[in-house]
Amino acid sequence: MELADELQIHNGEEEEMDREASAEAPHLEPHLYRNQFVGMVRKKAYIFDGHGAFYNKEWDLAEGRGNEFCWYHVELPKGNQKLSQSAQHLIGVLCPPLKLQDILSLVSNGPFCGHVDGALVFRVNSPGPPASDFTFRIAARITQNSVITVSLGRVPRLGFSPVGESLLSEIPRVESPSYLRGEQKEGSGIVIREHVLEFLLTMNHSEEADNPVPKSVSNLVVHIIDTHVDHLQDVVTKLEIELDSVELEMDNGGFALKKQMLDDRRFPKMHLNLQRLLQVIAHGEQVFPRVKEKCSSKQWFSSEDVNSLEELIGRLRRLKDNVGFIANRVTAIQAGLDSWQAEQINRKLYYLSFLSIVFLPLSIITGVFGMNVGGVPWTGQKDPMLKDGFRNVMLLCVALLLLALVCFSFPALYTRILAWRRRRVMRRSWSLNRKSFLSRTHGIGVQERRGYLRL
Repeated sequence: MELADELQIHNGEEEEMDREASAEAPHLEPHLYRNQFVGMVRKKAYIFDGHGAFYNKEWDLAEGRGNEFCWYHVELPKGNQKLSQSAQHLIGVLCPPLKLQDILSLVSNGPFCGHVDGALVFRVNSPGPPASDFTFRIAARITQNSVITVSLGRVPRLGFSPVGESLLSEIPRVESPSYLRGEQKEGSGIVIREHVLEFLLTMNHSEEADNPVPKSVSNLVVHIIDTHVDHLQDVVTKLEIELDSVELEMDNGGFALKKQMLDDRRFPKMHLNLQRLLQVIAHGEQVFPRVKEKCSSKQWFSSEDVNSLEELIGRLRRLKDNVGFIANRVTAIQAGLDSWQAEQINRKLYYLSFLSIVFLPLSIITGVFGMNVGGVPWTGQKDPMLKDGFRNVMLLCVALLLLALVCFSFPALYTRILAWRRRRVMRRSWSLNRKSFLSRTHGIGVQERRGYLRL
C-alpha cells in the first residue's frame, strides 16, 4: 500500500482514518488511535504511565492515579456554525462531570487564564468565522493528573504516532504529475505525492511520529502549547511562500493579471487575514506568560518545562514581528498596485484631454457663429437703425472673461504684493543695520588708533 494513501492527514481539513483495535486488550491498547464520534465532535482519550508509554482509554473523564495522568482532547467541527452550537457540542461531550462554568470557560472567545472550579483553565480563542484558516481556538483545563483540551479542527502534530512509521525516516520517490494514476514501478520503494512534499516543505517541525511521549503533566502542557505555536508558524510560512509567488507573478505579469488582482481584492483580504493572525498571536502573548507564572508555583510542574514555556513565549514574539514584516510587504504591494491603477487612469484622462483640446476650437467657432443675439439686452436689435448686436454681445463676453480672470488671479496678485512689500521692508532694515554697523566699526577703529580698547 502506498504511503501517499496514508498521508491524507496533511491536508488540514481531512480526517485521520480509524485504526483497528486489538482484540486482546480492549481497554489498554498501546500506541494506537481510537477515535469516537458524537455527532460532529471528535474525541481522543489517552492515558500515560509516566515512563514514556501511552495507551488509549475509555472516554470517562477520570483522572490518573499515582504517576499516571490522562489526556482528553475534543475537536470541534471547523465549519460555519455559531458559538452556541460549539458550546452545545461540548456540553454533550464533557457534561458531566464538568460543570457548565468549566465548559463555557473553554469554548468562549478571547484570551483567558485563571482557576475555574479548582483547575487551571486557559484559552486562546480568536473571534471570527470558524471555517477560516486564520481562526484559531485552543483551550485547556489542567489538573495534577489530567488535561482536557478543546481545539477548532485538527491541530497538526498534536497527537502521537507509532514509532517507526515516520515518513521522514525513509527516502521516498516523488510521484511526478506525468505519471498515470495507479502506475507504479516495481522496486521503487515508498511513493510520495508532490502536494504532500510541498506541504512538508512548509512545515517548521517534524511530524507526529517524532513527538516525544510526555512523562508528566507539565511535559504535556508544553507539548500542547508547542503544537499551537508550530501551527501558527506553518500558516505564516505558507503566507510567505504565497507572497513570494505573487510578487514573481506581478513582475512577470501584465495588465490582465494586475487588473484581476485589483478586482479580486486579493491583498486587502490577505491584510485582513494577517490582522486576524496578529490578534491570535497577541492573545497568546497575554495568556502564555500567565500560564507560566501560575504553573511555576505548582509542585508538579518542573522547572525545565517552565524554561520551555519561556522559550515558546519568545518564539511567539518573534513570530509577531515576522507577521508585521509580511503585513508591511502586503501594504507595499497594494500601494504599488494603487499607483499603477492611478497611472492607468491618468493615461486615459490624458487621451481624453487631448481629444477635448482638438475639438475645443471647433466648439468655440460653432458656438460663436451659432449665437442668436436677437432679444438680448443692450444689443439694439429692436432698433432697425442699429445692427451691431453681435459685436455688443462679443464685447460683453470679453468683459466678463476679463472680470473672471481678475477674480481668479486676485489671490496670487495679493500674495505677490505682500511678498514684494516684505522684501522691501527687509531691504530697508538691512540697509539701516549696515549703516549703523559701519559707523560703530569706524568708531572702534579710531579708538584702537588712540590706544587700547576699554573693556
